[in-house]
Amino acid sequence: MTAILSTTDARTALKLVLRLDAVVTGVNGAAYLALAGPLSDLLGLPAGPGRAIGAFLLLYAAAVWAVSVPARPNRWAVTALAEGNAVWAVLSVVAVVTGWLSLNTVGSVWAVMQAGVVAAFAAAQFIMLRRSR
Repeated sequence: MTAILSTTDARTALKLVLRLDAVVTGVNGAAYLALAGPLSDLLGLPAGPGRAIGAFLLLYAAAVWAVSVPARPNRWAVTALAEGNAVWAVLSVVAVVTGWLSLNTVGSVWAVMQAGVVAAFAAAQFIMLRRSR
């Protein structure tokens, strides 16, 4: 069964997807910053790059939340965020395949799982953006 969303419903869904993305990204960023040492041991991700990733994710989460605030989110900004999510997902898989971050097995599985979540956010953002026209 395919649900047909009204423009208003699609805008509400888009705002919800953006806010969920912001929260998930922010929690990840805070964890990478606060737990860089333990995550280094668990994932094989060195603490320095882990902290840098955490700081980036917190800034990205703030940007995603800011885009979600207006009643009608800016289409260009949503497109940029969705494209950023898609690039992040691809780069996460590339990092695992190439050994770029020297992740261990747990870290590699985590990175691929995280890439799947981020790709799902990107897809949902693109879909809801298209439906909210």
